[in-house]
Parts: sequence; structure tokens; C-alpha cells
Amino acid sequence: MPTAHSALSPDQVRRKSLISGTVGAIIEWYEYTVYGTAAALVFGTLFFPSTEPGVSQIAALASFGVGFLARPVGAFVSGHLGDRIGRKSTLILTFLIMSGSTAAIGLLPTYDAVGLWAPILLCILRLTQGFAVGGEWGGAAIIAVENAHKGRRGFFGAWPQIGVSCGLLLGTGAVTLAQAISGDQFGDWGWRLPFLISLALAAVGLYIRLNASESPAFLAAKAEAEKKQEHQKAPIPAVFKHHRKPLIIALFSRFAEAGNYYLFTVFLLSYVASTLKLPASYGLVAVMIGSALNIIMIPVFGAISDKVGRKNTFFFGAAVIIVSAWPIFAMIQTGNPFAIMGGVAIFLTLGHAAVYSVLPAFYCELFPTEVRYTGISVGYQTAAILLAGFTPVIASALVLWSGGTWPLVAIIVLTTAISVIAVSAAKESKDLDLDAIGKPNAAHNEPSRLTTY
Repeated sequence: MPTAHSALSPDQVRRKSLISGTVGAIIEWYEYTVYGTAAALVFGTLFFPSTEPGVSQIAALASFGVGFLARPVGAFVSGHLGDRIGRKSTLILTFLIMSGSTAAIGLLPTYDAVGLWAPILLCILRLTQGFAVGGEWGGAAIIAVENAHKGRRGFFGAWPQIGVSCGLLLGTGAVTLAQAISGDQFGDWGWRLPFLISLALAAVGLYIRLNASESPAFLAAKAEAEKKQEHQKAPIPAVFKHHRKPLIIALFSRFAEAGNYYLFTVFLLSYVASTLKLPASYGLVAVMIGSALNIIMIPVFGAISDKVGRKNTFFFGAAVIIVSAWPIFAMIQTGNPFAIMGGVAIFLTLGHAAVYSVLPAFYCELFPTEVRYTGISVGYQTAAILLAGFTPVIASALVLWSGGTWPLVAIIVLTTAISVIAVSAAKESKDLDLDAIGKPNAAHNEPSRLTTY
């Protein structure tokens, strides 16, 4: 029976899928970013009151990290569903979970109203957010890459990546607007506005995802298995048994950006306001400008990776991150708003954009279709729990301990060097036939060796 999408041309299907992955990612990361921004600015006093402001701030940032604990769980569950029932259905599920939990945070009573129940409920909803995001990234990346032409996978895959920076830009913008609207009452009710806005965004995102098409690569793999009357193996055991090397590469290749990104976004907001005693707007504006430039450069670097390769593009970004780490913190410590903007812009525009843009295509080219959702989600989100989630709170503790930012520079250099080693262990994959990965004796399938360890 013909479907609503059967009359669409391949290019129309690609555009719908790309829009679905990108817009959905933007909305989900807006919701995720609003929490991080609120945690850096007001959640310490609202949900974790203490006689020591520094303790409240660390507790609030720790609650931000709690969400990352659930991301690998979301990756396992969504990866299994995505490889078994489809990419589209799984993305709709993660989207609904994320939007519901975000709106609920905007309705929570604070510590003054219900005592310990306030931080407990906040952390539960934060865990729910993390679960949803754990399955979101892999699905959005796959929908984009599997629908792309062979020579355009880097460019197509880069578009859902702008979801993080678009979400960051919209999230910080929404908080800034809420501050302007509520004024001195931002801590009373103004902080709730950005969370409640997610209800309207959810309606738009859900409509777009319901009208998107399923990945043709998934449909082809499913049809082939049915034709051969093969029993579809559970993707999670298959990944750990037969695809350990690409899983390890996927995990450690994220180290260049996983935690470092949150140093220059979430931690920066707290550092500028609490440690440097500068207006909070300095950090917010710097992050917003850096995010806007990041949005422009991610697709540019994705397209570059289609020409010069995933590895070369990644290595360029990693080199920028390592070389600029100390100068950027020196710029931030001057307290000059333009220096702070410039430092954040260097990291997000050249360093982060280059390494982050190639990950969807690079990851998808590591795993065969039947385990791709599971493989890339588990690798990506495991790195998140190891580094990203608690980086802001660890950074705050290290600054209090050392009295400076040199430990943060050391972390940036070390983690980025680890990611370079991981990417070096993979073969260049931009010219691969994506559908042939993992199949024996397939033409142009050199990295299939990576998928049989």
C-alpha cells in the first residue's frame, strides 16, 4: 500500500529527514541548555540553599551532571529500539520524554515550599532529561547521514550537530529575555518561563518528526533480513561482541569536545559571575555570540571533511583546542567583556566546530546498519558520563582548590590528546559505501576490519 511518503522524490525525503533531525535536536538541546543555564544562575539558592554560597553553587552544578548518569541508559534503550523498530519511532519517543520532563521542571516547587522534595524531584526530572538525550543524538545523526549522498555525508551529518549550539543560543537567549521581563523577580518566577516555553516548541517538533521518513538504510537492512528469513540479533550484545574496537574509538574520540564544551559554556557562566564577580551578562553574551558563530562553522567543517577527510578535519580542531587552551583562559581572566567573547569564540568557532562536525559521519562509518544506532549512541553517551556531565562541578572544585585555572588547561590538553590517539586508530572513511560496512568481501569496505573485533 502506498504511504504518504511514497510519492516523494529521494531529494525530498532527504530534506524532510534532515529537517526532522536538525529541528528536533535544536529543541531538545534548547531544553537541555535551559537547565544548565538555570543551574549556573539560580538553582543553587532555589533548590540547594546553604550558608556557604559556593557549596550551593557546586550542588546546583552537580545536579546538572546528574542528567548525564542516565544518558548511557537512554543510549542502550534507544539504540536497541532504533536498530529493531526504526529510527523515526525512537526519535519521536525521546522527543516526547524530553519535552514533558522539561515543562515539569518549570512547574516544580522550590526548597522553601516543600523542603528536600524540591531537589529530589528536580534530580529525577533531570535524570529523565538525560535519558531522552541519550537516545536523541544517535537517532538524529543517523537519520541525516543515512539519507545523504556518499560524498555529502559529512555535510548532512553536521546539521543535527548545530542543534547543540542552536539550543545553547536559544536557551541562553530565553534566560536573558526572562531576566529582562521579570527583573528582580527572576529568582521568584522568571526562571520558570524558559522551561514552560518548551511546550510550544514541543508541538512544532512533534509535527515535524511525525511527517519525516524512516531511514532508507534501515528499511533496506530490515527487508534484506526478512527476505533471508534471518532472525534479527539483539544489537547490544552484538556491539560488545563483534564491534569492540569501533566502540572504543567512538568513546575516546569524543574526549576533545565532550567535557571541554561545558567548560566554556556552563562553567564559564558560573566562573564569570561567582569567581570573577563580573555581571552575569558578560558570560551569557559571550556564550551566545560564540554559539552563533559555531552554528555557521559546523556545516562548513562538515563539508570540508567530505573533501579532505574526517581525520584531517578532526586533527585541525584538536590542534586549535590544545594550542589555545591557556590563552583563552588568560583572556577570560582579564575581565574584559570583549576578551571573554573572543576567547569563547576561538574555542567554539575553530576548535569545537571542527572536531564536533565530523562525529556523525565518522561514527556512522564505523558501524554496520543493523547495529549503528546502538554503537554510536553507546560510544557517544558513555563519553558524556565520563567527562561532560560533571566537568562544570569538577572545574569549580579545582578552581577553589588551586586558586587558578591551570588545572583546567591541563584537563583540556590531556583529554584532547586522548581523542587524537583514538581517531588515529581509525582508517579514513569518507569514501566508504555506507551500506556495505560490515559485510564480507564488499567493495570499498576497508574499515569492515574495525567492525569485526
